[in-house]
Amino acid sequence: MGIALDSRTGTPIVVLNDKEGRRALPIWIGTAEASAIIRQLEDIKTARPMTHDLIFNMCNEMGFELTRVEINDLSSDTYFASIHLVHKEGHTHIIDSRPSDAIALALKASAPIFATSQVVAEGTISTDQARDEAEKEAFREFVKDLKPSDFKNFMGDIESNQ
Repeated sequence: MGIALDSRTGTPIVVLNDKEGRRALPIWIGTAEASAIIRQLEDIKTARPMTHDLIFNMCNEMGFELTRVEINDLSSDTYFASIHLVHKEGHTHIIDSRPSDAIALALKASAPIFATSQVVAEGTISTDQARDEAEKEAFREFVKDLKPSDFKNFMGDIESNQ
């Protein structure tokens, strides 16, 4: 989604969103990492390679392709990520990383960025609250007419299909 600034502290925040634009994952990052991400998002070239350019170039020269980045854990308000590399000979390496560095590299490599279900559940916020509320109401309407016998019929259908 992009970079924002925390209005209270002035700290940069990288904001990732899902494909549907329904959830956003804000991650507070450092200024240098925000600058690297902005350069990638806006395709700003520098006279000399920046750190993320250097890492990307080294991986390529050694025969590695960055295939994906995963934001894979959230603990005590700290996010964790991994960089997935595949060597030209086929072996895979998963490298521990700060999310901000992993995101900058993923943007450089045009690689997808994923988040685990735990991170999505614990770290994301809704960006479409009207749609969320409509879905909750539709579910409430569906559930209010359910009877225990509905589940018995459902379970019978499952058992007969096995």
